[in-house]
Amino acid sequence: MSGGVAGRRVGMIVPSGNILAEDQVRAMMPAEIGLHVTRLKLKGSSAAELDAMIADLPKAADLLADARVDLIAFNCTAVSTRSRDADRTITDEIARTTGIAAVTTAEALLAGLAVLGARSIVLVTPYIASVVDAEAAYFRDHGLDVVDAVGAGIDSNWDMAQARPERWRELLLAHRSARADAYVLSCTAIRTHEIIGALEHEVGRPVLTSNQAIAWHATRKTGSSARLAGFGRLLAEY
Repeated sequence: MSGGVAGRRVGMIVPSGNILAEDQVRAMMPAEIGLHVTRLKLKGSSAAELDAMIADLPKAADLLADARVDLIAFNCTAVSTRSRDADRTITDEIARTTGIAAVTTAEALLAGLAVLGARSIVLVTPYIASVVDAEAAYFRDHGLDVVDAVGAGIDSNWDMAQARPERWRELLLAHRSARADAYVLSCTAIRTHEIIGALEHEVGRPVLTSNQAIAWHATRKTGSSARLAGFGRLLAEY
C-alpha cells in the first residue's frame, strides 16, 4: 500500500447488533489509518427501530470526538437511505455536535457509483420489503436507474450475519441484468467482502458493497490515495 496518511483516524458508528462491519471495514482500509468504533442501538429493521437509531446520534458522535478522530463515518445503509435527505441530516447533526466532518454509507455508495460512471444499478439486499423500497427510492431520488431491487426478507442484524457469502452471490446472479452498469450488495451486516472480486468477474460489472464503499470513501476523505487489491475495482482503481 502507498499514499496513506500516517496518524489519521476514522471514527465509525455501527448498529449495535452488527457483528461484521468492524472487521470488514478494517480489512479494506490502509493499515496506517486508525479505525475507532462505537455503536447505536439497532437490532431489527422495523421503521420504528430504524428511526430510533439516530436518537442518540450526538452522544455517539461526541464519544468518537474524544478520540480526536479526523472523520466520523455513520455506517448503516438502511438508516442513511431512509429518505432522500437522511444522509445529509445525519452528517449535519454530527458536524454540529462535534465540529468533525462526517460521511454516511449512503453517501459513500453514491460517491463510489459516480466515480465508476454507473448510472443504472441492480440493488441486492438482505432486507424486508419496506427497507428495500425505501433504499431503491433513495437511489432513484439521486438520479440512478434502479433496474431491479431485491431483498431476502431478513429482519435482524444477527440473522443477516449468519448467512454464508454464497447466499448473496446466488441472489445477485439470479438478478443479473444487461441494463445494469453496476451491482450494489447493500447492508453493512452481511458477509460480502471476500466475494466482491469473483462476482465482478462473473457479471462483468463493478460490484459495490456497503462496507467496501464506506472504507473507500473514508480513506479518500482522510487524504489517502492508497489502492487495495482483492476487494473489487472501487478499492483497486479509484
